[in-house]
Amino acid sequence: MNEFYLQIIMLVLLFAVMYFILIRPQKKREKEVNAMRDSLKVGDDVVTIGGIYGKVVRVREDRFTIQVGAEKVRLEVAKWSVSQKVDKDGKSSKVVVPEAQDDEVPEAPLRPTPKTIKKIGAADKNDSDEQ
Repeated sequence: MNEFYLQIIMLVLLFAVMYFILIRPQKKREKEVNAMRDSLKVGDDVVTIGGIYGKVVRVREDRFTIQVGAEKVRLEVAKWSVSQKVDKDGKSSKVVVPEAQDDEVPEAPLRPTPKTIKKIGAADKNDSDEQ
């Protein structure tokens, strides 16, 4: 009977440790993010979870309208999709960008865009007409 109580106590302790290690910090982070989203106002620079940088131009209860790019395209995004607020100096305190190493291989250059584009159906018709 004594071993039974010892197992129950160990199980309860395990759940308590898991709560303090995993669940509690996650809840704290969630509260911080929700507070950040609630504090956003028109003119704030933000980053969405998709990596889109923009400026808030309209705030609604459940969504934001952000302005992106040089052409000032407006996007309506859900409030939960804003992941970070960008500081005025253009840096986000949450984004960590690894620095490039000297031994890294540079990316391959992109292929140039062709000057003319052939239609797939047109090429097939020309081939069948020639035969």
